[in-house]
Amino acid sequence: MIRLETILTPGRSLVNVPGGSKKRVLEQIARLVAHDMPDLDSQVIFESLVAREKLGSTGFGNGIAIPHCRLAGCQTPLSAVLRLDAPVDFDAIDGMPVDLLFVLLVPQAATDEHLELLRQIASMLDRSEVRDRLRQAQTSESLYSVVVDVQNGQ
Repeated sequence: MIRLETILTPGRSLVNVPGGSKKRVLEQIARLVAHDMPDLDSQVIFESLVAREKLGSTGFGNGIAIPHCRLAGCQTPLSAVLRLDAPVDFDAIDGMPVDLLFVLLVPQAATDEHLELLRQIASMLDRSEVRDRLRQAQTSESLYSVVVDVQNGQ
């Protein structure tokens, strides 16, 4: 079974990211991933994330969004986690603005893996103490560490 910490890196765990708007946040995610994975195009990533949002907001409630999409050219699943400097309106189901984003990009065909990873992220973020720890992380490294620790039951 694939685990979240194997597809997330400290370099894709960012705190105090300037938000502004849902569109700007998705653009930043696309640039971050493309910078890390040079064979992926940031415009394609951005358009894929926007297309997924048009199907229904990935705003999950409790100030959290899980932007995700399948991506042609993506060889293995990858994740990023961002904490914004100020919450943005994300059309979330509970109407709350979002300040924590877990991003999931998966290969075009990876359906079971995709669902398993989304399930792992959602069940982790269902817990208020995990959300608090993520929001209290001061550095990219500590944000990443919270995810790894939670995955390992700590």
